[in-house]
Order: sequence, then C-alpha cells, then structure tokens
Amino acid sequence: MANTKQAKKRAAQSLRKRVRNRSIVTRVRHAVRDLRAAAVAGAEKAPETLKEIVSELDRAVRKGVVHPNTASRLKSRVTKSVTKGTKGAKSQP
Repeated sequence: MANTKQAKKRAAQSLRKRVRNRSIVTRVRHAVRDLRAAAVAGAEKAPETLKEIVSELDRAVRKGVVHPNTASRLKSRVTKSVTKGTKGAKSQP
C-alpha cells in the first residue's frame, strides 16, 4: 500500500483513470458489437451507425485509451462488414 502522500495521490489518480478508461473501452466494444450484429442482419441503419462508431473510436484514441492502430483496424473491419452486409441485403429479392 502507498506510504507517502505522493504515492497515495498517484494511486487515487490511477483509480480514476482506470474507471474512466474502462467505461470508454466498454462503450466502444458494445457499439462495435451492436454494429456487427446489425450488419449481419442487414439492418438499414447500419451505415448511419457506422459514423457514430468511427467517431467513438476516434474519441477513444484522442483520450489515449485505445491505440491508434487498434482503432484503425477496428474501423476497417467494421466498415468492411457493413458494406458487405448492405450489399448482400440489397441483392436479395
């Protein structure tokens, strides 16, 4: 356990950051999961939701919670699944 005043302060700061980062990561993961499910189901709102997901990922990168390459990879995969999902939905009679 922390013995000095500085160590106690750092422990408290770490706790606050961990809680904040955890909520941001959870929000991003849930959004990506929901979008993938919508893309597979061929939902019409998937392209609009894609913009929100990209914005959420960019916000997480700006705050330093997610690595830029990780966000880029997720954006690429999600975009690919949405475009593939919407193409498949439109080609069916």
